[in-house]
Amino acid sequence: MSYQQPQLRDPRQRETDLSDRESLVSGHGHQGKSCQCTAVFNVVNSVIGSGIIGLPYSMKQAGFPLGVLLLFWVSYITDFSLILLIKGGALSGTDSYQSLVNKTFGFPGYLLLSALQFMYPFIAMISYNIITGDTLSKVFQRIPGVDPGSLFIGRHFIIVVSTVTLTLPLSLYRDIAKLGKISLISTILTILILGIVMTRAVSLGPNIPKTEDAWVFAKPNAIQAIGVMSFAFICHHNCFLVYGSLQEPTVAKWCRVIHTSILVSVFICVLFATCGYLTFTGFTQGDLFENYCRSDDLVTFGRFCYGITVILTYPIECFVTREVIANVFFGGNPSSVFHIILTVVIITAAMLVSLLIDCLGIVLELNGALCAAPLIFIIPSACYLKLSEEPRTHADKIMACVMLPVGAVVMVVGFVMAITNPQDCTHGQEMFYCLTSPDNISLTNISHSHLQLTTQPSLSNRSIFQ
Repeated sequence: MSYQQPQLRDPRQRETDLSDRESLVSGHGHQGKSCQCTAVFNVVNSVIGSGIIGLPYSMKQAGFPLGVLLLFWVSYITDFSLILLIKGGALSGTDSYQSLVNKTFGFPGYLLLSALQFMYPFIAMISYNIITGDTLSKVFQRIPGVDPGSLFIGRHFIIVVSTVTLTLPLSLYRDIAKLGKISLISTILTILILGIVMTRAVSLGPNIPKTEDAWVFAKPNAIQAIGVMSFAFICHHNCFLVYGSLQEPTVAKWCRVIHTSILVSVFICVLFATCGYLTFTGFTQGDLFENYCRSDDLVTFGRFCYGITVILTYPIECFVTREVIANVFFGGNPSSVFHIILTVVIITAAMLVSLLIDCLGIVLELNGALCAAPLIFIIPSACYLKLSEEPRTHADKIMACVMLPVGAVVMVVGFVMAITNPQDCTHGQEMFYCLTSPDNISLTNISHSHLQLTTQPSLSNRSIFQ
């Protein structure tokens, strides 16, 4: 392994020295520059990736009222920690997440951060492939004259074809700023999907029976819910890339980008999570689109839009995965040949793993607990606490002191609960209310005995507030 010590510019400075004139000079000479709007679209696109599809499920895990509160809390922590990272970079004179941790905790910290930064986007790429295969296979099944059992509309075939024809060519870009327009398209499609989910919450939700524990305030699985939410909101692994792509990047300009991005993201996420959960309550699955009936043409269009959104988001995660390997093994600037080879190897590995897994929920929970929690809660707080010379009573230090142990709890407990209490997956099967009503609209004739059987709450989902 060829490791190169990051070049450091100045000794550590007090946070009060940060001003609009301060800039972290990007070390990525190949990277272009983008305006703040493009940076906002890239951040929003990174946040609203595959994780948003699991947010309604996190409401089921945490309890709806507590789930909404946790969603706002995680968004605030995300906003705070993203700014904290760039402040830490300014204090240490570094221009990447890896060099920041290396400056703060030395080579062991650098290796740990590199492993996490590789694992999170790589697992995210796997989840994107799973979503692409699951959603687009149901879309193609609705084409008139297509055999539902055909190999050419199976999830495995779709994953392979979409990888070769779409995600691989897009991921070969070396300049993340060039993905700004793609991120804008992805954001627009996400808004369309949100509209479809909201429409079905009004037209379909009242016809689906509510489970007994639908409105309890909190449930024991809230820690797992935080893991899913963390997965949905994390974009820390590529924040220095986006920051470096800004024209004349400064801490103040980055704050504006992040505040705007998180505000847009949390608005979309809360609406999506609320409408999705209100439609299906206790029946909500890790992949919300698994809850809808296959014969619903409006949802079929939503599935198509979401499949395209995920494909367009995929390259951003590949950028970070490749960047980590390039920094560790190639000194941060591999040749064009190695760039292509590295991209092909990473994408091929993600594709092969995704062909073996067909349950999205466990992927979201494990990635959230093992990778997102340290990257959001623990590492930014630890770096800032060590670098900053502000008094202990400073608001940023107090918040960092709270985030660090909370992140440790989410990481350990979330991982244990994800392993010992995995969610159920229907693996593409139709839900009972789709089978009960052929037209998928009039769902009021469900037998009382069947409803009792399917709404009986498990021990793990009972309210902790009796």
